[in-house]
Amino acid sequence: MSMAGDLWIITGEFGAGKTRWCQQFLALARQAGWDAAGILSPAVFENGQKVAIEAVDVRSGERRRLATRRQTEDSALIHTREWLFETDTIRWGNTVFQQALPCDLLIVDEVGPLELLQGRGWVAAMEAIASRAYRLAVVVVRPSLLPIAEKWQPQAVITVRHTIQ
Repeated sequence: MSMAGDLWIITGEFGAGKTRWCQQFLALARQAGWDAAGILSPAVFENGQKVAIEAVDVRSGERRRLATRRQTEDSALIHTREWLFETDTIRWGNTVFQQALPCDLLIVDEVGPLELLQGRGWVAAMEAIASRAYRLAVVVVRPSLLPIAEKWQPQAVITVRHTIQ
C-alpha cells in the first residue's frame, strides 16, 4: 500500500453536517475498495436537543458513548465547557487509533479543545495524523481551532455549510 499522507481538514459550525459529510465520504471510499479506519462521532438527539456524542469505530462498527452534556463542576473529570467525556471510551478510542495504521483512509471526527489545547482526548489520533501512514486523512476541526490545525499543512480545508441529505 503506497502512502502519500494527504490530509484534508473538514470544518463548519455546529450542526453543519461535518459528521454526515464524513459518513458519505467513507461510503464512497469503501465503494472504491479503500481500507478505512478511525472514529466517527455522531450526535445523539432527544426531543430535538443534542444530549450526547457517540464514538463509532469505522472498521468494526462498534459504538460507545463518548460524551454527555456537562452537569457537574468536577474538574477532575475529562471535560470541555459543554461536554463530560467517558474516560473508558477515550481509552478505547485511543486503542482504535493506535491500531488504525496503515490504512487508505483515516477518519478523525473530531479533534477539538481537548486535543489541540489540552493535549488530552484522542492523543493517539494526533500521533496517527502526524505519522502520515495513510493515503488520506479526513480530520474534523471546529473553525475556531483552524489556526492551530493548519500547522499540519493540509492539502485541503473543506467547509461544510449545511447538512448534506
